[in-house]
Amino acid sequence: MNFIENLFGMKPHQLNGVLFELLTNVVMAIVIAVAGFWLTGVLTRFIVRMLRKSDTDAGLISFLSSFLSLALKIMVGISAVTQLGIQMTSFLTLIGAAGIAVGMAFSGTLSNFAGGIMILVLKPFKLGDEIKALGEQGKVSEIQIFNTYLTTADNKVVIFPNGPLANGNITNFTREKLRRVEWTFILTHDSSFDEVKNTIEKLLSEDVRIQTKTPPVIGLDQINEQGIHVKVRVWVKTAEYAQVYFDVNAAAMKTFSQHNIHFAKS
Repeated sequence: MNFIENLFGMKPHQLNGVLFELLTNVVMAIVIAVAGFWLTGVLTRFIVRMLRKSDTDAGLISFLSSFLSLALKIMVGISAVTQLGIQMTSFLTLIGAAGIAVGMAFSGTLSNFAGGIMILVLKPFKLGDEIKALGEQGKVSEIQIFNTYLTTADNKVVIFPNGPLANGNITNFTREKLRRVEWTFILTHDSSFDEVKNTIEKLLSEDVRIQTKTPPVIGLDQINEQGIHVKVRVWVKTAEYAQVYFDVNAAAMKTFSQHNIHFAKS
């Protein structure tokens, strides 16, 4: 007994009370953390469902859900720390003392957060758009508070920090309803341009996906030692761009062969 009093400066029953209170606070802190994180998930999912029902922009929903989740988790963490008996004034003083270091460490993070706000306000793209940025191309799958997620054609996920993304060059392939498809056919010198043009016009007229409001352009682009370069330009719906490009290539190869129009040898 004397050993305990000398070691801790209190009687055994007092020490038991302190340990019981400490254990109670630890258990309560764990309960607050577990329950708080669970409720954060429930509340975030509920708000996401409500926003989707109200036809809110999908990119804004993604951004707000990640922001709300982070904010609520920080609040839960503060509540759990407070339950342990740690005075938040002392805790905040410690954070303030390390403010310069923290600010330098998180300068990029704050830049990414500001970039996310710029993306949502200026809307250079939205969820589902196909874009090319920072050397990568794919469909936008998520817009979060710090990062934007891009899924490439071969199903890789590219994660962009919002800061550099918002301040860089962005090519949006799906923002407009129509896109121009272009081909260059390099044919032998003995090919008749008039015959080639008529053949291509007939080929294009049979494809109902090609827009007729803006007539196709078929022109002699250049003539060199390799052959004659015939340039073809048409307008199609953006969603049909790739398939039209491949289909016309295949149809041109078959049709040229039937009309004895030959591709130049490289």
